[in-house]
Amino acid sequence: MSVNFEPEMIMIPAGEFLMGCATGAANERPEHHVWIDRFAVGRSAVTNRLYRAFLEGTGRQAPPGFSDARFNHPDQPVTSVSWSDAAAYCAWLGERAGKPYRLPTEAEWERAARGGLEAKLYTWGDEPPQTQPRYAELWREGPERVGGRPPNGFGLYDISENVHEWVADWYDADYYSVSPPRNPQGPPAGVRRASRGGSWRHQIKIVRVAARSSLPPEYQYSDYGFRCALCL
Repeated sequence: MSVNFEPEMIMIPAGEFLMGCATGAANERPEHHVWIDRFAVGRSAVTNRLYRAFLEGTGRQAPPGFSDARFNHPDQPVTSVSWSDAAAYCAWLGERAGKPYRLPTEAEWERAARGGLEAKLYTWGDEPPQTQPRYAELWREGPERVGGRPPNGFGLYDISENVHEWVADWYDADYYSVSPPRNPQGPPAGVRRASRGGSWRHQIKIVRVAARSSLPPEYQYSDYGFRCALCL
């Protein structure tokens, strides 16, 4: 498979971080230390350009956004994908590339999103989102093309903004009280899948890195996308 069909991946070093937020919503508490083994994650969310190769290779039905000019630029993140669509893309990519691609866990996502900053509200620190470059100009009618704003400390683009990102875990609002300290995988079952990050549809366009969200896995919303992870 051509390397052009693979997302650009960034290695996240193994380490411990403080997950959650003591002043956030109830589902972000308690704050707890988590160790995450080394892994890689996409520099940006999977784009329409990359997702098209999956559609052509599998014959899978295109998401609604593929026919909407607000959402179908090749460099915009693919949207209106269900959790199953996202997982199927990772499985297809892994088979074609011969690498263990998958969705990131919720803990991996937060480790990556923090960019090495400990106990900060946002990817850049504690200053409010409205202070960020071009905040008032972006996200008017849909997601922006990926990589238009400064990356976080690990070099990741748009990880707390632009589109919600599906992650691997089932969602449980109380999971942090029982989460294991090393490489948590989420609860064994559930009715909703966890998601992370902000959305162009939000009133506040960039969310805190500890903020949690979820959706039934079959839903296809125009502000939901995903990025890949990779075992190393």
